[in-house]
This record gives sequence, structure tokens and C-alpha cells, in this order.
Amino acid sequence: MTNINFQAKPQVGFGEAVKSFFGNYANFRGRARRSEFWWVMVFLCILYAVASGIDYAIYGKPGTVYGIVCLATFIPNLAISWRRLHDIGKSGANWFWGIVPVIGLILLIVWYVRDSEPDVNRFGTSPKYQ
Repeated sequence: MTNINFQAKPQVGFGEAVKSFFGNYANFRGRARRSEFWWVMVFLCILYAVASGIDYAIYGKPGTVYGIVCLATFIPNLAISWRRLHDIGKSGANWFWGIVPVIGLILLIVWYVRDSEPDVNRFGTSPKYQ
């Protein structure tokens, strides 16, 4: 059932995306909008850079702080990646394509930048077109 008259909701902002990221810490069900996913990626880049900077200031190399931040964000990062794949109608297990050097990463990036499926799919209703 395709309806051409879908009206998109406003994009998710930075703060809302980060709040949702930690609020759905281990939620592998449902869907995540493109804006939510990419704002979280920006947040994680900043967080990892700060943690790495702290480690360099203390140890002169990446160490404890960076490791703790990576461990603390691994599951929610995996969860939002799976929900993003759900949003375009793909199984979250497609995340494992990222293990394949270069080609897998390119494939995932292409999928992550695709727009949401407007219709209800097997993973739920579209958060963009509800």
C-alpha cells in the first residue's frame, strides 16, 4: 500500500537524537530516522575525540578513558545502526557487512544515507511519516 501524499515530520535535532540514543540503549526493534542516526554519529565522533584527548593528556596515548567510552557506547551504537537499517527495510543483521573491508563499509554508508521507507514495513511504522 503506497500513498504518495505522505507528509514528513520535522527532522530530529542533535539533542533529541542523543537523548533517544541513550533512551534506546539496547533497543534493536523499530526504526531510526536518518537525521537521528547521523546526529548520533556526530555526537560519537566528538565524544571519542574528547575521550582520546583526555587519554593523550594523561597517558600520552589512547587508553582507559577512550576504552571505557567505546565499551559504554558499543551496544547503543549497534542498536541505532540496526534500527537505521530497519528504517530502509533491511534486516539489522546486514550490519555485519561492515566486517568486509572497504566494500562492506561503502555498502553500509550507502544504506545509511537512503531515505526512510514511507510505508509501514515489517519493522514498524515510519518515524518520519507517522
